[in-house]
Amino acid sequence: MHQDRKKRLLKKYGLKGVNKPKMTPKHKKSKAIVLAQSGHQLKVIRFGAQGMGHNYSAAARRSFKARHAKNIKRGKMSAAYWADKFLWNPQGSKRNPPKSQKQVFGRKRK
Repeated sequence: MHQDRKKRLLKKYGLKGVNKPKMTPKHKKSKAIVLAQSGHQLKVIRFGAQGMGHNYSAAARRSFKARHAKNIKRGKMSAAYWADKFLWNPQGSKRNPPKSQKQVFGRKRK
């Protein structure tokens, strides 16, 4: 029964495996999804706000980790753990923030 449910959820969400996050660019609310497993417990976790940009600077990373430290410590079954591991990882996304979020010093934006 457990294996059937796992296979069904992996197929439904198009995931490659358990504890392997995937970006969801077309989802209206969340940036990513993962099927988390701890023992025999399975949980579909969506994390990251779709509308928010991405500022993965060192200062932003420190702020995120400080704000969510308690939830990150909860482990694999929390959204904060996966956001920390997948979105805020220093080796993760190297994308630059969109122009609307970049600060331009010394000249006006058009």
